[in-house]
Amino acid sequence: MARTQGSRSDVTGPLIRDVARGLFARQGYAAVSMRQIAAEVGVQAGALYAYIPDKQALLFDLLESHMQETLSSWQDDPTRDPLVRLEAFVRYHIGFSLDHTDAVFLSYMELRNLTPANFQRIAQLRGRYEAALEAILRDGLKAKVMQFQDVKLTALALIAMLTGVTNWYREGGRLDRGRIGDIYWGLARGAVGAN
Repeated sequence: MARTQGSRSDVTGPLIRDVARGLFARQGYAAVSMRQIAAEVGVQAGALYAYIPDKQALLFDLLESHMQETLSSWQDDPTRDPLVRLEAFVRYHIGFSLDHTDAVFLSYMELRNLTPANFQRIAQLRGRYEAALEAILRDGLKAKVMQFQDVKLTALALIAMLTGVTNWYREGGRLDRGRIGDIYWGLARGAVGAN
């Protein structure tokens, strides 16, 4: 299929993804049409299919790339103290989430719109991220610097708490990111029964 005259694949492809991410986050996946995405990008609707097979593939691509970036940018050092590692995770998750609010929103709210096979792939990637936190929590229990009842449930509760920042945080608000990180680190310490 020929590209729209004047379009550049290195610009148009990423622009389609950015526009779709924003529209899906604001209006919901089901409410957004490919024609609407094309109009926002400034191309004919048929031109989108030179970059993406269909709307489902576009949603999957957005969710998968977000999870891949989340996994590749998080770094853990298992030789460090578990509490130091947990604090690093807390601060990383908050910062990364606030830098990618639309992607985070889609990752939680639009999973229901994935096909079963696509859902399974995203669930596997999310499981890998949760496992990274679970490893820290298990090491904290083993080192007796944390005290809680269930590793999996605690990991899920912490991730939900940290991700919730994206629902209310506004740049320039009463608390800056550093202070929010400090407060949430205190909450996380309490949640894991840290000594």
